[in-house]
Amino acid sequence: MASTSKASRFFDLADQREYALCQAINQTVRFRPVLGYFRVVSRLGDGWFWYALILSLPLLAPDHGPALAILMAFTGLTCTLSYKCLKRWLIRERPFISFPAINCGTPPLDRYSFPSGHTLHAACFQAMLFWALPVTAWYVLPFTLSVAASRVVLGLHYPSDVAAGAVIGGSIGWLSVWIFEGMMLSL
Repeated sequence: MASTSKASRFFDLADQREYALCQAINQTVRFRPVLGYFRVVSRLGDGWFWYALILSLPLLAPDHGPALAILMAFTGLTCTLSYKCLKRWLIRERPFISFPAINCGTPPLDRYSFPSGHTLHAACFQAMLFWALPVTAWYVLPFTLSVAASRVVLGLHYPSDVAAGAVIGGSIGWLSVWIFEGMMLSL
């Protein structure tokens, strides 16, 4: 319980410091094209884009695409478990809940804010693509960056949630390919 109260105090302070930036970024949802774009990106970032990419990997890279697809699927499950545990343990409310002036641009998939699960998955898969398919990774990068931006634009996350999600996800992605590099190259 002591760690929860320490985390709570830390996030209360961080929330106050990030509020103005969140509100400024969130104001862009007043423009319908911006709101529409980031809603679509957010929905695709729920998993649909990544599922389609993983299923297409055997076609994009017949030599090691199937192994990469399997590795990405299992690594994605690891990401899901990681961010769900962190959210339940650290308990940070979303910006639109803590600050009524921040508009919620789309319904969240879960209750808590830290870290951003969408960004965590996007950074993880982006890191794995840069290792295995660098040319494809460059084409996917604008989507990954849009997913990260959408979280703050839509009032669902603080910038620090997104940054933490990117660091954790990127680390999980690189660690996964580092650990299983031999398996990937042998298939």
